[in-house]
Amino acid sequence: MREFLLSGRAIDLILAVVAIEAVVLVALQRKAGRGLPPVDLLGQLLAGAMLLLALRCALTGADYRWTALFLAASFPAHVLDMVQRWRSRRNPLG
Repeated sequence: MREFLLSGRAIDLILAVVAIEAVVLVALQRKAGRGLPPVDLLGQLLAGAMLLLALRCALTGADYRWTALFLAASFPAHVLDMVQRWRSRRNPLG
C-alpha cells in the first residue's frame, strides 16, 4: 500500500475517477438537462485536479517547481469556481 501511494498511482486512480465523473456529469446534463452546465463544473474539477497533481509531484519527488506550478494553477481555478458560484447565487432564476 505504501508503494501504491508513494508511486503516485493512487493519485492517478483518483484523477481517472474525477475524469469519469466529469464525463458522466456532462452526459447527464446534456441528456436530461439537469445538473450543472459543463462550464460551471470546470472551476471545481480543475482546482481539484491541480491540487491532486501537486500532491502527486510531492509524493513522487518531482522537481519542486512542478509542485509549485500546480499549486499556483489551482488558485485561478478556485477563483473561477467562486465567481461562478457567486453569480449563480445572485441570479438564481438565470
